[in-house]
Amino acid sequence: MKAESHIESLEKKHLSLEKELHTILASPSSCDQEIADIKRRKLQIRDEIEHLKKK
Repeated sequence: MKAESHIESLEKKHLSLEKELHTILASPSSCDQEIADIKRRKLQIRDEIEHLKKK
């Protein structure tokens, strides 16, 4: 059960980053580095979720 709750937590973080990314992309003064950082964090979380689901 612990892994499932951890996966849920990661999925919530991933969704939060997705919303943050959409907000930044809608801004005309968005910073490319900030966008890249968010995308990188999203990929790391997604990879961790996939790793946990395979166990």
